[in-house]
Amino acid sequence: MTVTVPVPATRARTPIPISVKVAMVFVAAFVLFAILGHMLTPHGFRETSLMHRLEPPGTEGYLLGTDARGRDLLARLVTGAHITLVVAIVGTVIGAVLGSLLGIIAAAQRGRTEAVIVAAIDVQASLPIIIVALFMLAMFDNSFMLFLLLVGLNGWEVYARLMRGATLQAKESGYVTAVRALGASPARIYLRHVLPNILNVALVQFTVNLPLTVLLETALSFLGLGVQPPLTSLGQIMSEGRDRLMTAWWLTLLPGAIIFCLALSVSMIGDWLRDRLDPTLRSER
Repeated sequence: MTVTVPVPATRARTPIPISVKVAMVFVAAFVLFAILGHMLTPHGFRETSLMHRLEPPGTEGYLLGTDARGRDLLARLVTGAHITLVVAIVGTVIGAVLGSLLGIIAAAQRGRTEAVIVAAIDVQASLPIIIVALFMLAMFDNSFMLFLLLVGLNGWEVYARLMRGATLQAKESGYVTAVRALGASPARIYLRHVLPNILNVALVQFTVNLPLTVLLETALSFLGLGVQPPLTSLGQIMSEGRDRLMTAWWLTLLPGAIIFCLALSVSMIGDWLRDRLDPTLRSER
């Protein structure tokens, strides 16, 4: 009699929720709009026309209307989306690289070096970044590079704390102990064995910090301390239209809707990535 041993079925991959798919589509559309959106309008974002001031959306030649100076809102949204995208990505990358590097150094060196880095993390966590940014931008020349650097300092302490904990856990694992016993150098251990196994922590935190960076840039630009003319950003466009909410609602509603949907979409993607990449959450399924 032949006994058939049942073969366990392989676990099917968890399908991507429809909400996350919609979020991915919106983020992709936003990136394309920021890069190629200038092809949708013949007007420049600084081109003024006093004969077409405050034209509503749908006006011939001005798909999304104009502002108080007769500038095409679509052209300004394209440029604003481009600047917001650059500030969000570059600023988040600065914080991720700085925080991750300091966290790994603290876990690797320990002792006095770790104490100094941990103290810096505590100081940064106790200071609201928007207050620091307002002070620095008000005291010094408000250049785009200074603004980008200040935005980049947002959230680095979170990366440092997370990467320090992940590195401490990874360096005590069995595979690292075995490689260390074989005589591998510390540089090889951290670059070839520790870092690849903790990058998912930084990746998930990147998607969490990205919408926060967008909102910080929007808040500072809305207050007049962010991106300065002749450049523009979505927050600056909102600031210019806040006094005309009743008569020219499109000046504030359209950039505000883009910012809201972008922050929400990236946050949803970040939550989904955390559920997929966090080993503690995977083990609970």
